[in-house]
Amino acid sequence: MKNTVLRLFLVVALSWFHSACLEKASSKIDNSEQGGVLETHGEPLVEDGPLEIGDQTGTETNDPQIIGTDPENTDDPSEEPSNTTEESSQVQISTVPIPLIDLTTGNYMGFSGGLYPDASNTMPQAHYNEGVLRASEIQPLDFYGNPDSNGYYVFLSMGMSNASREFCSGSGVSLPCNDWSFSGQAAADLSVNDSHLLIVNAAKGGEPLSSWNDPNDPIYDEIRDKTLNSKNISHAGIALSEAQVQVIWLKNVNSVPSISLPDPNADAYNMEIRMGDHLRALKIRYPNLKQVFISSRIYAGYATTGLNPEPYAYESGFAVKWLIEAQINQMNQGGNEIDPLAGDLNYDSSAPWITWGPYLWADGTTPRSDGLVWNPYDFDSDGTHPSPGVGGGEEKVGTRLLDFFKSSPHTQCWFLKNGTCS
Repeated sequence: MKNTVLRLFLVVALSWFHSACLEKASSKIDNSEQGGVLETHGEPLVEDGPLEIGDQTGTETNDPQIIGTDPENTDDPSEEPSNTTEESSQVQISTVPIPLIDLTTGNYMGFSGGLYPDASNTMPQAHYNEGVLRASEIQPLDFYGNPDSNGYYVFLSMGMSNASREFCSGSGVSLPCNDWSFSGQAAADLSVNDSHLLIVNAAKGGEPLSSWNDPNDPIYDEIRDKTLNSKNISHAGIALSEAQVQVIWLKNVNSVPSISLPDPNADAYNMEIRMGDHLRALKIRYPNLKQVFISSRIYAGYATTGLNPEPYAYESGFAVKWLIEAQINQMNQGGNEIDPLAGDLNYDSSAPWITWGPYLWADGTTPRSDGLVWNPYDFDSDGTHPSPGVGGGEEKVGTRLLDFFKSSPHTQCWFLKNGTCS
């Protein structure tokens, strides 16, 4: 939750990170409810730097900076004296990345975890209910977007090379997708809807977030003309349209980042800005879009290039978390409280309803709570892209995607033959 009290304390506590942080601290300062853990999330707090609000051009590179852990603070700040400096001195800032699903107590660089507000992995009820409603509105449409019992609804992937390979694999948008990818596994699964659902890969290598910010970006015309409306590569030789796209799985990042949290110009903040722009562009290009499921990066601790190494792969999870929280918080305020980074995410007008897809990060060979690990053989030689083939990283993500869409109460009614959403 983005509150207003203890974020000021964090600015004081982290003043040694950035001497100019106090300049705009009052605009985005929160009080985490996790027993003395200070959470900061907000706009860059300095006037200069490559990743200011509104800057859509920054590309950076750096090696990961991951250092040791500090003991978790369990003090109740309400019991401390009111002196800000004294309170701040009690804060224990952890620098060790922990999977967000397991970071329900403690913090990373002062930021609380969990997938949803209040360090929780449970979707707030109002947002949950809205997702069920949006799912119930998904229906077969003709090429022009009119209801048609003989029509289709398109489930589209969108993002960079990793997303393309995990969704369909190295064959790109060409069909058929490799058997081990998500699309290949879904095509072989007899429980998956095969009468109206069309699964189409629109993710593309070399297209980071900066390629998708504006509805007039060339990538959208390319998807329309070469992916959807091309009988040679669309599902079963059927020409499709933007009006039939109703669900998207989104996974994307900035290319070659260089500024990590808690710096106020960190890449995670810039990601949130760009993803907000991306979602508004999607709403314009795909007028019948109902749901967007977002995943952050897989592990990048084996990376041999600066394309998107650690800690940026891990920290991309915070960008997704904050983006989803921004929509939840805005709609809790009647759609009127717009996050200064994410921008207007009103799902009744400006953006689709958004939530998490499968959360994919784990700390290498250290198992997270559900057992997920990432071994070196899960990756290509660059340590960044998932390895192809049975037993490779592409299959690992593909299987998690399939399990997610078969089991989610927000997807079963349109993804499965006999599923319901509730």
